[in-house]
Order: sequence, then structure tokens, then C-alpha cells
Amino acid sequence: MKIASGQPSSDHIDEIAESYVKLVLSVGEHDGDYVDAYFGPPDWREYAKANPVSLDTIRVHAHRLLKNLGTIDISSHEEIEKLRHQYLSQQLRSLASRVEMLAGKSFSFDEEARALYDARPPHYPETFFKDALRKLDGLVPGNGTVAQRYDRYRSSFAIPIGKLDAVFQAAIGECRERTRLNIPLPADERFTLEYVSNRPWSGYNWYKGNGVSLIQINTDLPIYIDRAIDLAAHEGYPGHHVYNSLLEAHLARERGWVEFTVYALFSPQSLIAEGTANFGIEVAFPGKERVEFEQRTLFPLAGLDASGAEQYYVIHNFTSALNYAHNEAARGYLDGKMTRDQAEEWLVTYALMSPDRAKQRVRFIDVYRSYVINYNLGQDLVRNYVDLRGGTADNPAKRWEEFKTLISSPRLPSGL
Repeated sequence: MKIASGQPSSDHIDEIAESYVKLVLSVGEHDGDYVDAYFGPPDWREYAKANPVSLDTIRVHAHRLLKNLGTIDISSHEEIEKLRHQYLSQQLRSLASRVEMLAGKSFSFDEEARALYDARPPHYPETFFKDALRKLDGLVPGNGTVAQRYDRYRSSFAIPIGKLDAVFQAAIGECRERTRLNIPLPADERFTLEYVSNRPWSGYNWYKGNGVSLIQINTDLPIYIDRAIDLAAHEGYPGHHVYNSLLEAHLARERGWVEFTVYALFSPQSLIAEGTANFGIEVAFPGKERVEFEQRTLFPLAGLDASGAEQYYVIHNFTSALNYAHNEAARGYLDGKMTRDQAEEWLVTYALMSPDRAKQRVRFIDVYRSYVINYNLGQDLVRNYVDLRGGTADNPAKRWEEFKTLISSPRLPSGL
């Protein structure tokens, strides 16, 4: 069996899809983070491990597959088949760019984001974040800078380590029930929850196939009460676990589209995955429903004073204007315009992170680089896409419908 034939015997898209999967597995032998999930034929992965392919050979094969895709006439096909063709084309372009990076080619932050994730991240000047901090200034009690006061204020809302599992289990249960009422889930879907340490991220979903995930929560730093719902929804329901389960069920299994048995992390798929996972929090908890649930259930389980919940979320929601501070820190750091210390200081000042959390974030940037755009830009693109189709906050049923359609189809960032 070959990893990817030099000249496919047919221009049929299924054969190109199979070659794409094998190329992803080959890239994974050069980049241990590239293959985020794989549940296709085991012998394909075994072959990739036993028969390594050079980066240059992978790049040549990727461009040949792109050329073959370009010869397929899809003008008379149904929309989802056209989406499949576009998806494969862009995933292959992204793969070729990642291979060039691994071979030593340098990209700026913006060039890398476009090449890998099919998106153009916006630029925000420092004045934008200063203005946002001025609006927060009068809301956060105490003395010192806004960042110092926010860090002290937030510390009283940390979940005690001994209560962490009870809080997360309750949050996950609520997220799952709300999702189940609006999205038909595979009958045998399930996940395992683990608490880990010494990771550059706060949470991770490792999808195993057959509707099964391993969700890991990093306990290196304090976990605040808002992170329970954030991580339960983002990593689980209706986020990554549901997204991967539906793609597997509807595209990989029902349609036999083998390209959806592999998930290349540094690819356009990640912007859709992270964007829908973040937006899914709003979908599952519209309006005041999140605060009401947390006051009623999570705050008591964590042993926290629920009377402060509403004010906590007033302040927390104001901080959302600072989300793009992460991107500016990554852009400056990766483009060589900020030192590590300056990037950490930027995150402390404008993303309101503790010094330890800022250090963790820069470690994340070291590993995942421009991937940071997938969280904030991805969320905004997904929200706008769903809103434009009638899935606005005041129409939750339509919002769920559009969200379900999006996470069950091969969409690209540029298509949003």
C-alpha cells in the first residue's frame, strides 16, 4: 500500500480523499501535534509509521492532488458535495503550507494564519485595549491597576480543588442535557474526564472515534467558576465532542467520506471546530440562563457565595472585549516585535491574566503559534454566520438548527 500515489489512477474524489488522509498521517510523523484525531483504517497509520515520507515528497504529492481535484467538474453536484470539494482543496493547501513551515520556511503571523486556517485575523491597536480597560476601571473594586484588581477580585471565585470534579460533572451534565434536547446525539457517544497538569492549555478534547472522547482539564492554575461551563461546553457539549461525533456519524460513516476520519490540527477545520465550540456556550445558555444555573447549582457545589454571581458576570462579560489581546501578543511575539517578557506583560496588562497564566499562554503560543485566532476570530465568524441565517439570540430554536447544520457539514472559514 502506498502513502499517496504520484499519479492517482482516477480523478475520483474518493481516491483523492484517501490520499489526503495518508498524507496527513505522513505529516504526523514529522510533527507530533499535527494529527489531532484519527479513527480510519489502522493499517494506514501503521504504514505511515513504518514508511516515513520526506517533507518534500509530501509537498509534491499535495500539489498533485490539488491539481487532480481541480479537474473534477462539480457544477452539477449537490451543495454538500461542492462543500466537500472545497474542503479537501483548502485542507490540502493548508497541509502544503504546514509542510513548508516544517521544512524551515518562515511565515509572518498573518501569512501563517491565512495559509493554515483560511482566515485573515484583524489588527487591533493598543488604544483599543486601553479604551476597553477604561470601561472596566469603575467596575472592578480595590486599588492598583485594573489587571491587579481583577486578579484579586477573581481569586475569590476559584473552585477549590476538592470540589472541582463535582462542579465539572454538574456542568457537563447540564450542557449535555441542553444539547441532547436540540441535537440528536449518537446512541453510544460518551467520554472520559481526566485532570492533568504541566500542559500549555487549560482543556483538551482527544477524540477517539465511535463517539468516544477523552477530555482533559489542566489543574496547574486556579480554575474559576466561569471555566466550568466554558470547558464543559467547549470540550464536550455542544463543542468538540459533539462536533467530532456528528462529522464521524454523518460524513465519515453515512457518506463514506474517509477524509473525516482524520483531523489535521493546523488546518482550516480547527477554526470551525474552535469557533463553534466557543459559540456553543452561548447557544446552550442564552440570555441569563447561564447565570441562573450557576447561581442555583455550580456556586453552591463550589462552596462559593452565589449572591455575587450576577456582578461577577457583568465584569466577566466586559472582559470579552479584550479577547483579541491574545492575538496581538502572539503576532508581536512570533513576528519578533515583542520579547517573551513583553508578550507576557502585554497579556497581564491587556488580557487581565495573572503572571503565571500569561507565562502559560506564551508557552501555548510557542507550540501552537497562530492557532490562537481560532478561538476569538472563529467564534465571531461562526456567530455572524448563524445570526445571518436567522439564528439570533432571540430565536434560540433557529440558532440550534443553524448550529447543528454547521457542525454536521464540511464548512470552511472563508465560506463563513
